[in-house]
Amino acid sequence: MRPLATIGRLVQSLDFERVLRVRSSGQSQHFAVHHLSDRPSLSARALRAQLARQLSTDGAPSENRAVDNEPGRDPAPSGDPTRWLGYVVPKRHAKRAVTRTLLKRQIRACVDRHADTLAPGLWVVRLRAPFDRSTYPSAASDALKRCARAELDDLFASIGRRHADAAPR
Repeated sequence: MRPLATIGRLVQSLDFERVLRVRSSGQSQHFAVHHLSDRPSLSARALRAQLARQLSTDGAPSENRAVDNEPGRDPAPSGDPTRWLGYVVPKRHAKRAVTRTLLKRQIRACVDRHADTLAPGLWVVRLRAPFDRSTYPSAASDALKRCARAELDDLFASIGRRHADAAPR
C-alpha cells in the first residue's frame, strides 16, 4: 500500500548542503537523519523556464483567471511532494557498490513507510559509520538488509514521534 504523502528527490548539491548544515534530527549506530522545513531550491533549468514564462507573451492563456489561481501559487498542489529525500552513502563506509545500493533501497523504502509521520520539508539520511564486515561478510546479505531496515525503522519511528509531540494541536 502506497502512503498518502508523495516523496520527491533531492538532487542539487545546494539543497544537500543546506540540510546537512542543520543539526541532525536523530542518529542511530550507523545513520544520521537531517531535516530542514523548506522546499528545494529551483534548478537553473527551472529558473530559466520560470523566467521565460514571465517574459514571454507567446502561448499566454486567453482566458482570464485570477492571479491566485495560477499554477504554482498553491504551496502544495495535490500530487506535488511536500517531503523531499536525499541520502548520502559514502564509499568510505560502504566499499562495495552492491552494499551502497542495498542501503539506498532500504532508506527509500523506510521513508516511504514512515512518510505520513514525517514533517514536510527536506530530509537527508546519511550513513555515518560502516557496518562490521566480519558480522556481514556478504555485500548484500539478507542479514545486512534486515539489520539496516530495523535500524532505520526504529530511527524514523522515534523521529516521527518527536515531530508529532512537537506539532501544535
